[in-house]
Amino acid sequence: MPSLHVLIVEDDTRLARLVMRGLEQHGMTSTVVGTGEAALETLATTHVDLVLLDLGLPGVDGHEVTRRLRQRLETPIVVVSARTDEADKVLALESGADDYVSKPFSTRELVARVRAHVRRSRGQVTATKPEVRYGGFVIDPARLTVSIDERPVRLTAGEFAVLYALASRPGRVVGRERLLELARGSTEESFDRSIDVTIFRIRQKLEQEPERPRWLRTVRGAGYVFAPPGDDE
Repeated sequence: MPSLHVLIVEDDTRLARLVMRGLEQHGMTSTVVGTGEAALETLATTHVDLVLLDLGLPGVDGHEVTRRLRQRLETPIVVVSARTDEADKVLALESGADDYVSKPFSTRELVARVRAHVRRSRGQVTATKPEVRYGGFVIDPARLTVSIDERPVRLTAGEFAVLYALASRPGRVVGRERLLELARGSTEESFDRSIDVTIFRIRQKLEQEPERPRWLRTVRGAGYVFAPPGDDE
């Protein structure tokens, strides 16, 4: 993978330096900022491959930074936070983050997640997988795009991975842990609600009536199933 440029948004300067050095040891470059405002200003003028984002920032917090970024960018966002409550994790994912890493963490794990999310955002993970097509509903893994009757549906790389995992197995119930494995490559440090939140976000973008999903259905106690467009109820 070519050299990656990561934006580190962290107000703890000591931790920011440690993360920067850890990334450098694995061939990555980074820019460090200490506030949400600085992160938004940097991303308005500078291309980065991924954002490592703390939640507890002065001024504009990490959740608000994520929401604003998702309005205009699909750059992968990995939240790195000392907050361990499930509510914070769920809110981060609902805001548009692709992943959540709890402090303390190992540099090896962080680097692995950074590379995985960048590969996915560049289409390098799914490029060899077949296109999924149901009439006007098209999922193209080579370009990480989804369209319905030629109307593009904007998904993050993480949302795309979950949708593809289900749509490429139509009619089969896929459990949450298996979805995490298929979409992220590992269930390590994952939590059950993350998939629920990702499905919720996909439905908001994909379904005409998200509260009454037609294509992404919940099988209570088992997981989720993709019902191809045109199938009988």
